[in-house]
Amino acid sequence: MATVTVVCVGIHLLFSVIKFSTAVDAITQAQFISDGMSLTSKDGNFEMGFFSPSNSEDRFLGIWNKNAPFKTFVWVANERKPITDLSGLLMINRSGNAVLLSRNDTVWSTNSSKQPENPILQLLDSGNLVLRDGKDGNSENYLWQSFDFSTDSWPISARRVSASVSTDYCDTYGLCGPYGVCTISESSVCKCLKGFKPSSLDSWKVMEYRQGCVRNKPLDCPNDNGFIKYVGLKLPDTKSAWVYQSMSMKECEAKCLSNCSCMAFASSDIKGSRGCTIWFGDLIDIRHILDGGQYLFIRMPASELGMNILLNLLLPLTLNPSSGFLLCPSCFALWKSTFEETKNGVKVKIGVVIIATVVSIVSGLLLAAYYIRRNRRKSKDEIIGQKEDVELPMFNLSTIASATANFSLNNKLGQGGFGAVYKGALTDGQEIAVKRLSQSSGQGPNEFKNEVRLIAKLQHRNLVRLLGYCIQGEEKLLIYEYMPNRSLDFYIFDQAQGKHLDWRKRFNIIVGVARGLLYLHEDSRLRIIHRDLKASNVLLDKQMNPKISDFGMARTFGGDQTEGVTRRVVGTFGYMAPEYAIDGQFSVKSDVFSFGILMLEIVSGKKNRGFYQLSDNLNLIGHAWRLWEEERSLELINECFRDSCTLSEVLRCIHVGLLCVQQLPEDRPSMSTVILMLGDENALPRPKRPSLFMGKHSSEADSSSVKQETSSTNEFSITLLDAR
Repeated sequence: MATVTVVCVGIHLLFSVIKFSTAVDAITQAQFISDGMSLTSKDGNFEMGFFSPSNSEDRFLGIWNKNAPFKTFVWVANERKPITDLSGLLMINRSGNAVLLSRNDTVWSTNSSKQPENPILQLLDSGNLVLRDGKDGNSENYLWQSFDFSTDSWPISARRVSASVSTDYCDTYGLCGPYGVCTISESSVCKCLKGFKPSSLDSWKVMEYRQGCVRNKPLDCPNDNGFIKYVGLKLPDTKSAWVYQSMSMKECEAKCLSNCSCMAFASSDIKGSRGCTIWFGDLIDIRHILDGGQYLFIRMPASELGMNILLNLLLPLTLNPSSGFLLCPSCFALWKSTFEETKNGVKVKIGVVIIATVVSIVSGLLLAAYYIRRNRRKSKDEIIGQKEDVELPMFNLSTIASATANFSLNNKLGQGGFGAVYKGALTDGQEIAVKRLSQSSGQGPNEFKNEVRLIAKLQHRNLVRLLGYCIQGEEKLLIYEYMPNRSLDFYIFDQAQGKHLDWRKRFNIIVGVARGLLYLHEDSRLRIIHRDLKASNVLLDKQMNPKISDFGMARTFGGDQTEGVTRRVVGTFGYMAPEYAIDGQFSVKSDVFSFGILMLEIVSGKKNRGFYQLSDNLNLIGHAWRLWEEERSLELINECFRDSCTLSEVLRCIHVGLLCVQQLPEDRPSMSTVILMLGDENALPRPKRPSLFMGKHSSEADSSSVKQETSSTNEFSITLLDAR
């Protein structure tokens, strides 16, 4: 009988494994994912499972696009903590959190503060991995989602988890297909050339680009054809190209125009001064070069040329500093070739009305260009502060492009409101972090102007140092010192990573941040309010020394001014002082409140925005206050350093933290007083009951609020510099 039971159980387990091995998109607490198993979204586009990078035996849990030409990852769980064997196991624990285990050691966790009744971990068709409660009637009410921690879409051979491998994504032959151009510095590496569109929108949405692009309007050869000039390109594959070394560019154009199979021509000399290369058939393997590249003339129908006449006319315009704008002789030939076509041996004039319109437009543009030229230096002075001396080196774009491998995705550290952040190395070996202004960001120019003008003058060991800047064309870059140990939140909110910060290191971080704020409030040339102090904006150097970063929302006060009012409340909820969040009033005491929250988070290892006393919906402030009133503050100390810390020192930090988060600004201590209280053993005043300790809405993710503002104080627009 026992034998029969064992056989039945074995058959049941076998069928369970067979059933689970089919494509499933979710697991419950009764299921798990081990190495060799996977989740697949219902539409089959995305898959999650374990993998190893090229030339590595380490194992990672990630989500990738199944339809990409090679594994393109959108999220990796244990990017900083690889598993060294096949013991990886993804499951939902008793508290309802998804955890990744390796030999009973927690490698990664969702760390959701709510405990669901029926937790479900599901891979959606969008590629988003979500943790939700099956008992919740709203299936879109997520307790945690991977989109909040998304990874840039990189091929696995170029991922940071395989640092020994350095592969250029655009080196993949034909990655973007016919008439597609690859740009390594863009998040969507493939785009269609102007005048073309994706041949399959559905394929491009899932990053399958190899079908390439098709013309917006078909060619009608030999009638009404011309060429559009594209700049800054690596020329297409030359398998279907002919080269004429002795042919001039004018002869090259005529040669291509006379043959309907010719799709493009270019100079065979990289300097564009001699030789001719013409292409037949589709143009494949085109790449954009950030600083350099060649010209390529692509055959287009007259209907497309009409939209580019102005560009064709303005491209030959060159600026002479002494005499203004000069029109090169080839412009008239270009005009003639643009508006005259030969048909049955007779020259036919086309677009007479358009010509007159374009002449008017060009005249207006030339006049505008004159004023732009006259005011160019003034505009540049306004960017960096006309009356202020910026004692910083100005880098060339080519230097920074070389330092970051042409802003390679391999070197990308993160993405924020300002734009992308890249790691780089100068020729002398110095590591740098480069903030690249996004051209689509309306906030960036103001931030750039203020950061260069002001932060350059801030010199303190607990502030991230600005090394230089770059202004060239549309590119605006800030060059900072590189911080190798990422940001504070990476450690204090993760139980596994938190073990790397013992109490001595945590206390040094608290004191270092306090000294940095004291410098901003009292010792710098102007009184500066940071307005966005939080764990993710405290970066750590090699010795784990803290440095305050991200001054994009900072305000400056001059003279005797100590506070300001704004109608635009911007910042991170959970760290905002009540008078600022509710009435828009901010002062140095606003930063003191944020510092108090930060101290309580460092001590407890918990985020302020969460429920820690479920019966009363208490957030971290309320939870800490309740424990202090009941003389149970020891329970707030994080267990990862509780046994090795100096209890009196930790309890003092909790006490000072509660003094900093008192409701009224006048009750809170200044940063100079905070440093004194942290450094001596004198009796501390009793804190008053804090505000905002009821956490009814604390489950919401950290977010920012932006409203229209009028203010007399200097403003830095918002920026979210990702942890490095």
